[in-house]
Amino acid sequence: NIFMFQFDFFYRSCTELNYHLMRDKCNIRAVIFDKDNTLTAPYETATHPDAARGLENALDAFGKEFVAILSNSAGTKDDPGYEDAIKIERDMGIPVIRHDEKKPGGLQEVLEHFNLQDPSQLCMVGDRLLTDVVFGNLHGMLTVHTLPLCKGENNKKDNKIANVIRTAENKFLYSNWVGGRTIRDKTLRHKVWPGEKECPLIYVPTQDE
Repeated sequence: NIFMFQFDFFYRSCTELNYHLMRDKCNIRAVIFDKDNTLTAPYETATHPDAARGLENALDAFGKEFVAILSNSAGTKDDPGYEDAIKIERDMGIPVIRHDEKKPGGLQEVLEHFNLQDPSQLCMVGDRLLTDVVFGNLHGMLTVHTLPLCKGENNKKDNKIANVIRTAENKFLYSNWVGGRTIRDKTLRHKVWPGEKECPLIYVPTQDE
């Protein structure tokens, strides 16, 4: 289904998302983040400055036990002894979900991690349409698509294949052609969230921030 590419929200970074409102108005119980170019620079374990406030707000709204990373490298069979996952957890202070099947697979491990049964109570946040957004949409989650945090020289560590595919994905969806416009106009309905017009989830900083 080509409409699996269409997200519920698009933001420049995860910091623009109102996690408290998501919790209170959308019945979201937990947040799943992609890691590379969503929370950190590729293959780094320090939270990127543009994502730091978003991660902090998510933890404040949901608590550490209901915020986690779902990566297609760390925490998978490609991560011997889960060494990368352990380092990320130590450096970033949030869990990395162990899973055998890569996104858009891996739902069962995610539900077991959070001790939940209803995928609509999950929000998936990531910069990849084919993995993050499709994974969330396949299972009725709230989906948030973000721009990659790094570009140009700052993105030199990114997986070359992933970078090429991401560029193609975004061009396919965002270009001004009939297919892209059709997909953008078709937001898949979430079980609880009524829609962006009725319930915008953009975060508005206070004067003290």
